[in-house]
Amino acid sequence: MTKSRFTSAGVTILLVLLACTPLVAQRKRNGQQIILPPATLSSPEPTAQTGEIIGKRIIYDDGVTLDVDDTWKQGDRIWYRLQGTSQSVNREVRNIENRYKESVATNKTAPATKTVEPKAPPVAAATWIYLVDGARLRVDEVREVADGAWYNRDSVTVFLDRERIARIEREQPEAATANSTDWKQHGWSSGNVSIDHLIRTHAARFAIDPYLVFLVIEQESHFHPRALSPKGARGLMQLMPGTARRFGVGRPFDPAENIRGGTQYLKQLLTMFNGRVDLALASYNAGEGRVLDYGNRVPPFKETREYVKRISSRYRNHSIQDESRPVAPSPRRRK
Repeated sequence: MTKSRFTSAGVTILLVLLACTPLVAQRKRNGQQIILPPATLSSPEPTAQTGEIIGKRIIYDDGVTLDVDDTWKQGDRIWYRLQGTSQSVNREVRNIENRYKESVATNKTAPATKTVEPKAPPVAAATWIYLVDGARLRVDEVREVADGAWYNRDSVTVFLDRERIARIEREQPEAATANSTDWKQHGWSSGNVSIDHLIRTHAARFAIDPYLVFLVIEQESHFHPRALSPKGARGLMQLMPGTARRFGVGRPFDPAENIRGGTQYLKQLLTMFNGRVDLALASYNAGEGRVLDYGNRVPPFKETREYVKRISSRYRNHSIQDESRPVAPSPRRRK
């Protein structure tokens, strides 16, 4: 009887202990009972999205979204860039967030790897500004405004008047691929493959930057081989008869002869003034005698100063504060 009373009391105590302790998991190992602590349940915390940022997402007040390449704030306005074109936002914006490159989930068991030929990086579509004189210029970005357009090329920002722009075109990717080599080497075009070739050929012959020759021709004749000024300057680089004879140009309306003579003359002026582009341009416009008369300085003639400022500012890589707006070319002389 005593033994039964103690047994009942032990069972009662065990039941009380089990009721007062948290729910536990039990299992047996080698015939012994093992009590395990209860598992802690927790919900995973959301993690911030990370990875490669590929652009921005504009979220408007009405919930509409727009995926763009980049955004920035200028004054009180928000601007965005999409496919090489910049525009201002004309609606109320709720938020702007980063867009990330989507990650591809991978299986735990990686498949057998195989060699894959690396693909060439895609070529960005080109943006070309076509001028009314037939020339064109490739740019990194263009932003049109009421009276013209601002364009970026490398680190330089330039303004073009609306009256000088014929049209702005953005090439398709396949066209950009075909022209990528020419862009890397030159970045400019007269709109005529033959004239471009003559500029590069004679610039290399006389060791002068072809882009400088390109700018002089654009200012002088707008790439018209039969251009004739009221003072008798002829051809693409507008050689006066005396200058043409001086450099052996017998047919001034022949593009090959004219560009060769004009490039040789420009090179001679650069050599004379120790590489000073401004003085060489002033001499090409007004004659080297005038530059020498004014003590190796740009003569105080409005036409000459505008000529030098326009070409040299486009030729140099400097900030927009030093950049002048294009001025319409006027007939000129060559002594």
